[in-house]
Amino acid sequence: MNFPTRRCLLSRPRRHHLTAPLLGLGLLLLALTGCGGDEGPAGAGQPLVVDGYSVLRKGNGAEPQTLDPHRAEDVSSSTILRDLYEGLMLTGPDGAPIPGAAASHELSEDGTVYTFHLRPQARWSNGDPVVAADFVAGMRRSVDPATGSNYGMILAPILNAEAILAGTQPPEALGVEALGPLRLRITLKAPTPYFLSLLTHSTTYPVHRPSLAEYGAGFPRPGRMVSNGAYQLAEAVVQSHVTLVRNPHYRQAERVAIDEVRYYAIDDAASEIKRYRAGELDWTASVASAQYGWIAEHLADELKVHPYLGVYYFGYNLTRPPFKDNLALREALSLAIDREILTERITATGELAAYGWVPPGLDDYRAARLPWADWPRARRFARARELYAAAGYGPERPLQVEISYNTSEDHRKIAVAVAQMWKQVLGVGVTLRNEEWKVFLQSRKQKQTEVFRAGWIGDYTDPYTFLELMHSGHGINDSGYANPAYDALLARIAAYPAGDTRNALMLEAERMMLADHVVIPLYFYVSKKLVKPWVAGYRPNIMDHHYTKDLRILAPVASPEPTSRAPAT
Repeated sequence: MNFPTRRCLLSRPRRHHLTAPLLGLGLLLLALTGCGGDEGPAGAGQPLVVDGYSVLRKGNGAEPQTLDPHRAEDVSSSTILRDLYEGLMLTGPDGAPIPGAAASHELSEDGTVYTFHLRPQARWSNGDPVVAADFVAGMRRSVDPATGSNYGMILAPILNAEAILAGTQPPEALGVEALGPLRLRITLKAPTPYFLSLLTHSTTYPVHRPSLAEYGAGFPRPGRMVSNGAYQLAEAVVQSHVTLVRNPHYRQAERVAIDEVRYYAIDDAASEIKRYRAGELDWTASVASAQYGWIAEHLADELKVHPYLGVYYFGYNLTRPPFKDNLALREALSLAIDREILTERITATGELAAYGWVPPGLDDYRAARLPWADWPRARRFARARELYAAAGYGPERPLQVEISYNTSEDHRKIAVAVAQMWKQVLGVGVTLRNEEWKVFLQSRKQKQTEVFRAGWIGDYTDPYTFLELMHSGHGINDSGYANPAYDALLARIAAYPAGDTRNALMLEAERMMLADHVVIPLYFYVSKKLVKPWVAGYRPNIMDHHYTKDLRILAPVASPEPTSRAPAT
């Protein structure tokens, strides 16, 4: 899943040329990291609870790309959609899948046929019953080329999904069938160990068929959207906020404690923290690295930091020069980056330097690492210069390259630091280009980039969620990587159940894409946010999934009456 983190609103890209000699790296890092939080009061405000009506106010990072569950591909959209919709499975407190709209299921002996039993009390937000045919329609819509989903490939484990995506079979051929109003059968092409976790993803959400028939692609709007989750869409103001209110027909409506949740798209991280400290927000999407030290000291009880299944990386555009067919250049640039400086001096909030693609924390899988990960810095830099020369570049012919990123102070700091490393180690000239999130995504998809920043958050708790991103047919493979041997390995992985053989194949695939230097892994994420003490029910998990229905707002405590008064006369 694309991870935008923070951004500022810019209608046009800005370019910063870093081809001239810059500050020394030490002074540069001081300039990048020396702008911490101010010395003002630590926090203020009270919970928004009026006459028993409670409101949760959440910072949500970038403007959501879309509220169409079958087309969404970014974290901001997905966070809202988890409140609006309920999949067959939900993410449990430990990150593992638990029953959602389906109360139970059975699996065939060969591991390829799931039969789900839906909850009879499940209702859409207009009171209509949620039935198996709604899930069939939703999954068919995700793989239908007419929908234009870049995420349809995630459903490749389902029988005939790939053929439908390729246009050789109709959506009706998908291996999803309603056996009755409350029974759903899903047939897979092979056993898929992570399939239940996949069913928490929005591509598998149901669709309210009458609304889709009436409004077409325009159904995800206030007044039109009918959803089956704990909340329904009340308001969506572009570049401002999205408001959800309780769905009175939700199957567990009586257990939903928060009446309203507002998701704010906030222009930059500093503004978000100011609003949080002023009591205007109960929850932030993240914490800016420049303010982390002050926050850790003054707001330690409200700071939530825990492992997060994601990788921050730079991608290459492999469809055109200078990186097409130039492996030596790609590896040289990766070698020239000191990841420890990035994580210790730039991000500095517990991130792990990444010398592989799959993050740690997944059971039974030992991720691959670049062969030079443990080399001393001097040896890495010397090898980088050798490869740079072999690629045809040097002092007389320095590489000129552009780094693109979605506008954010943290992204800018990383891009500037990497540009300076490339300049000092190799003599590379760098231009920086920042764009608003949606424009940035389009630039990547249309391959109008050279080097671009990206973050990928796992869609389910299995290494395959990272490996499949680099399949030649994946809609979010923005590097344009197309290696038939890699694709063939993924096909073999898909045919094996969980176990040593599958893990070995995944490790081989990870090593292959790392050897091809398709991307530059920089660090593995941690989730870091601020949550007010009156928000009860927050439980960290590696997926960083938090359903508002599982939270509650503690009512404000009334101020005590004064105890010291003048004596009565």
